[in-house]
Amino acid sequence: MDIQMPNMNGYQAAEAIRALPGKRGEIPIVAMTANAFEEDRRKALESGMTPIFAKPVDVSVSSRNTFQVFITLQIWSAYEYR
Repeated sequence: MDIQMPNMNGYQAAEAIRALPGKRGEIPIVAMTANAFEEDRRKALESGMTPIFAKPVDVSVSSRNTFQVFITLQIWSAYEYR
């Protein structure tokens, strides 16, 4: 989920998704933002996003980024959408 979108920002969109009933409100939401300050991370987590990646994502930079991308993909692949 991009944080800076027109009409409804990513925080608002994540909060709206989390308010949905049942499994629909539990889908994984990954924050993507060019603003990777601590305040942005806090707001993303508070709105229901997890994890948060700074754009551009460069998995070659560190093994931590690679691990985060891998874990996120595992979460998505294991999630049952209903």
